[in-house]
Amino acid sequence: MKLDRYDRKILNILQENARTTTKEIAAVLGLSVTPTYERIKRLERQGYIRQYVALVDSSKVGKQLTVLASVGLKEHSREHLNRFVEQINPLQEVMECYYVAGSFDYIIKVVVSNMDAYQHFLVNKLAAIENIGHVQSYFVMTEIKHSTAIPLQLKEGEKP
Repeated sequence: MKLDRYDRKILNILQENARTTTKEIAAVLGLSVTPTYERIKRLERQGYIRQYVALVDSSKVGKQLTVLASVGLKEHSREHLNRFVEQINPLQEVMECYYVAGSFDYIIKVVVSNMDAYQHFLVNKLAAIENIGHVQSYFVMTEIKHSTAIPLQLKEGEKP
């Protein structure tokens, strides 16, 4: 399915505030509520909208330390890569995990309360994963930009 300008506008609105009502979205689009509702449901069914979430301020819930860690594996067979994924997924401290090209195999984002908590995570959880060869940690000093919205602009010549 190709996204038209209305679909992109709906996605932009919901990325900004998922609690925006269908009636409010319809007013912005200049459509009635029913076709707007049907468009939203279609975007959900087709997987463009995966889920609705609340974004929690990590520092307000006692998670002041964010760490980006590069992880290198010793062995790179499909079995070893799959096993790493199976073992990293259950770790609650790991917020994001990316398989990357370059000097390391994975980059993970870890959120914990403090340095002691990160050391515990590193020694008792991450290092316990078999086939870990090397970990390099980067401690976030200040978050400059954090966005969850994927930019969806109007195509050239389209009107909002």
